Amino acid sequence: MVVAADRQGPGITTADAEERFSLTDQMRRASRSVCTNLSEGWRKRRYKAVFVNKLSDSMQEASETQTWLEFALACGYLDQPIFDELFQEYENILGKRLRTKLNNMERKADTFCF
Repeated sequence: MVVAADRQGPGITTADAEERFSLTDQMRRASRSVCTNLSEGWRKRRYKAVFVNKLSDSMQEASETQTWLEFALACGYLDQPIFDELFQEYENILGKRLRTKLNNMERKADTFCF
């Protein structure tokens, strides 16, 4: 997750300074929030509702990151292969990791929420 948050390099085109800052700032914030919400949720796992809410927030931030990736592609700031790779990475985060964990942890929260 963190790797995708800070991805730079070939296939990523620069824009003018203001537009680039706006887009990259929002994308960076959303992608980093995926990780930070997970860690905050784990720290507050003694409160089941807070824990589940933080997992849900992580899913929301992953979806937001995908939206920013779509904007970057539409504006020509990302090459299609880089977009596909990053978008798929967030699909995996949303599908395999967070949805599964959210469902399992919601059902089993009483076993590790103290």
